[in-house]
Amino acid sequence: MKTSMTVSAIVALGAGTAMAQTDVTGGQTSVLLDTATLSAAASLDLSGVSADVGGGNLGDGSVAFGINPRDAASLPTTFSYDSSDFLGTFGGTIEHTGSVFFNNGTVEVGNFTIGFDAARVGDNRSGFFVESTTGIAAILFDVAAPSQLDATGSSLTIAADLLVSAEFAGFLVDNSLASSDLTGADVGDALVQAVPTPGGVAMLGLAGLVAARRRR
Repeated sequence: MKTSMTVSAIVALGAGTAMAQTDVTGGQTSVLLDTATLSAAASLDLSGVSADVGGGNLGDGSVAFGINPRDAASLPTTFSYDSSDFLGTFGGTIEHTGSVFFNNGTVEVGNFTIGFDAARVGDNRSGFFVESTTGIAAILFDVAAPSQLDATGSSLTIAADLLVSAEFAGFLVDNSLASSDLTGADVGDALVQAVPTPGGVAMLGLAGLVAARRRR
């Protein structure tokens, strides 16, 4: 699957000052897994999803996980960014609720965290990762360099391929689910459609008031 944004661009994290910080407060992440590859290469047969998982926006077979609010009692979302300099200012995590089950419910992954680790950048890996925090508690996927990245004060959209992480590949081999190392294998797509709320409006308003008073 083609990507249009280079990894070097994603990892170009500067020390810029956020002038209009925007907080992610909701939305959803859609996932479309390559079930044929997972079944053939990793002995994982999709058997269902939890009741809080809905239909996704990546076509037939895709599912969607709601993004947890910032005041969630468990795994609150903390992701924020400056829409004028996303790559230089983003931070925190995007948290989700919901599980996916394989092999007649004997294997569960869910309540996913999307985070960033600069140490994971390499090849086509952007540094973003998807971690399961229930069932198999491990980083499952590295997120490839996005094919779409639109970050404004009113929406955040990220589309990218999902690549099997070294951690998940090791789990599959150790548990006799895969006979070879699947690290880096493309096994699906993700589409983050987050709803942000500007967090710096009051601060900017105060700055404008101070500037106006100085001009007087």
